Amino acid sequence: MPVISFANAKGGAGKTTAALLLATELAHQGFRITIIDADPQKWISQWCEISGPVPNLSVISEVTTASLPCHLREMASSTDYFIIDLAGARDALVTTAIGLSNHVIIPVQGSAMDAKGAAQILDLLAQMKDKAKLDIPHSVVLTRVTSMVTTRAMLAIKGLLAAKGVNVLETSIGERVAFKELFETGGTLHTLDATKVSNVDKAKDNARSFAQEVMRMMPVRVVRSMGSKLFPFRRNAA
Repeated sequence: MPVISFANAKGGAGKTTAALLLATELAHQGFRITIIDADPQKWISQWCEISGPVPNLSVISEVTTASLPCHLREMASSTDYFIIDLAGARDALVTTAIGLSNHVIIPVQGSAMDAKGAAQILDLLAQMKDKAKLDIPHSVVLTRVTSMVTTRAMLAIKGLLAAKGVNVLETSIGERVAFKELFETGGTLHTLDATKVSNVDKAKDNARSFAQEVMRMMPVRVVRSMGSKLFPFRRNAA
């Protein structure tokens, strides 16, 4: 059961949206997903309360540096993928989560502030490799990409990161109404009313491509569980 953390020391980088898209898409494909909501804003916990039970997906909303390893251990037998949404910070909980991860995904918008937040996480990863001998795989995903961001600009961003030895996902996460709607109405892209929300099919394609690329990077192949299950919303004590 791979542990995937979403981290950027700056808030507003599209981290929570990326984490939720990956989690709900994998759950839709039949994988058992546990989201650990370690972001103080608790956007995913609020989404879960609006949504009610979602097949194959559970949320742990209270977590500390001490309780995080316990949550991973206790839920291991009923989870195919753990997805951790971290605070827009570089603190003890972020460091602990990254140290327990199989892969760290760093969402970045095309802005200098986002790049600085990402650089702090990349610096933390480098320190952990140097001092603790923890070589944790990590990738950048470009988020909130709009039609105003030209192909040339995208290539320039990817080239800059690649020059620093950072893997950048081929799939970028677009700026889509459907993604924002999830936090307003709950549910998943597959439960949105396409007659009321524009371009739902394109949003689904985006999320599917993102999930497929992430799965290809995992150290082991995860086999889907047989049949969908409804997990209750969990508000575990820390």
